[in-house]
Amino acid sequence: MYSYLNSVNLVPPVEITLYYESLCPGCRAFLTEQLFPTWILLKDIMNVNLVPFGNAKELPEDNIFSCQHGEPECYINIVEACVLYAANNAAFPVIYCMESSADILKSAKPCLQLYAPFVKWQTIESCTRGEFGHRLMHQNAVKTQALKPAHLHVPWITFNGEYTNEWEDKAMSTLFNIVCILYKGIKPPVCTGALKKLDRSFC
Repeated sequence: MYSYLNSVNLVPPVEITLYYESLCPGCRAFLTEQLFPTWILLKDIMNVNLVPFGNAKELPEDNIFSCQHGEPECYINIVEACVLYAANNAAFPVIYCMESSADILKSAKPCLQLYAPFVKWQTIESCTRGEFGHRLMHQNAVKTQALKPAHLHVPWITFNGEYTNEWEDKAMSTLFNIVCILYKGIKPPVCTGALKKLDRSFC
């Protein structure tokens, strides 16, 4: 989602996947203070995937999910999963709008209307209440449980499908620099100034 191949040299974008849960303070901080601003500046060379599930558990025998921050988080996780499906390329701004709000759930409808007006709120509500929303959450559960190494906390961030403690630690404060470094094509002008300031040992 959210990017395209560089038209000049056809180098694939840097793929960042965020495994998170909607009411986790650390997840919200990373998404709103690092991931979204970096995407705004570098969307031509990065691809963002959001997987709302985190430390939740799927309880197949009861056909429900159990979430770290309770039932409200489970519901918002499903709302965001439905937004990601229905709003497609407009989904990230919607979720940023929600996660940066004081009340994530109350902001969901106005954020959707602002950034993805082509998606009706009734579509999202229907998704959250129905089998399809449950299926989306199951898919997120499967993706999260398939992580290697297994996730130990959230936010859990992978770069081009791989996880390292070092990259994640640096991403919490300097994600922009990491994306510029990992991109193998011609660096966009916005990267140049940042890379000049980096210690060579960072690379």
